[in-house]
Amino acid sequence: MTISSKYFKTLTIALTLMISLTSIVINAQDLAIVKYKGGGDWYSNPTALPNLISYCNANIKTKMNTKPQVVDIGSIDIFQFPILHMTGHGNVFFSDTDAENLRNYLTSGGFLHIDDNYGMEPYIKKELKKVFPNLELLELPKDHEIFNTAYKFPEGLPKIHEHDGKRPQALGLFYKNRLVLLFTFESDLGDGWEDPEVHNDPADVREKALKMGANIIKYAFEN
Repeated sequence: MTISSKYFKTLTIALTLMISLTSIVINAQDLAIVKYKGGGDWYSNPTALPNLISYCNANIKTKMNTKPQVVDIGSIDIFQFPILHMTGHGNVFFSDTDAENLRNYLTSGGFLHIDDNYGMEPYIKKELKKVFPNLELLELPKDHEIFNTAYKFPEGLPKIHEHDGKRPQALGLFYKNRLVLLFTFESDLGDGWEDPEVHNDPADVREKALKMGANIIKYAFEN
């Protein structure tokens, strides 16, 4: 029997999604750092996620691996994790394959947190249009669940580092009424998660950053 190339492609996509959904369930308590193209420093803030993971394991009873893995945005490996973290200062580029892979991940139950480490915003907004051409980033209201899960943030996203005097914004993409992507802008949570000596942030500022990070993790795992 001869299988048409169109049928084979459809079958391959269906099988990939089935495997992906199973993988997300299997690795229900882990996260990964996203490696992307374009020249931006996806590897910035190297101590941030290990510190956040340790904080979450100690304070909200998660059981994450304290050494986060790195996954390529275009790889099927992203489906092994219920939450991905992405950061950087500069350019971001998604190929059509990258955009399709990320879209399949997010519509299959995955969650992506993008934390602008300063200078990322114009690039990531353009690339997200490749992922969801018909969706717009919407600012989350202060009473959104993500600000009220493990810890209360009545004023919404906290300001951790000052850059341009702009207010912090938590922007989200919603697919079928589910928040699938959170873009934190003008806050710089990742700097607050890093080792204390890296930025010399006061203890209370680091605590705010870690608590907000814990809220994001908890929300992603439970929704």
